[in-house]
Amino acid sequence: MTSRILLADDSPHAQRMGERILREEGFEVVCALDGDAALARMEEMEPDVVLADVFLPGMSGYELCRWIKTSERHKHAGVILIAGLLEPVDEEEARRAGCDGVLKKPFEASAILDAIRPLVDKAHFARGLFVDSLPEPKTAELPAGVSPAAPVRPPLDPEAVRAAVTIALDRSLPALVEEITEKILLALGF
Repeated sequence: MTSRILLADDSPHAQRMGERILREEGFEVVCALDGDAALARMEEMEPDVVLADVFLPGMSGYELCRWIKTSERHKHAGVILIAGLLEPVDEEEARRAGCDGVLKKPFEASAILDAIRPLVDKAHFARGLFVDSLPEPKTAELPAGVSPAAPVRPPLDPEAVRAAVTIALDRSLPALVEEITEKILLALGF
């Protein structure tokens, strides 16, 4: 299953850089130049993660994030707000919008990948996509007049579930540690 990323940024250079980094890692990437185009793309592609510039024309990144996080259909998608190195990011507004992280441009490959991977895993888990390791049920020809029985759910393999949880935790742990550290330092007044 290919993971889908929506990159909403009005800078063609940022789009090229982000798209190159993500495609090299096997992600399917779709770009949008403004908030309205990003909304249209959301409906078409059902992304796992959205990277949205906070200063998008039309609907801002904050507004787009808020829309995604309140949408029943799209709330599984992770949202990372992006801004230029010298552009201010309203951390309180980002938090209220429900964003999952903030990245500065120009994109650094390791930073963008570290931020996206746990969100992709979370989106796949939320959509139930980790069931791809289960075998496909076999169908047999039934004699005429015989109705098929209700489908039987294949037994879960506890080791496969444990492996999926381990992968998700391994990928999300660095971001979680960083987030908790920031909150503790903020609470201590640093």
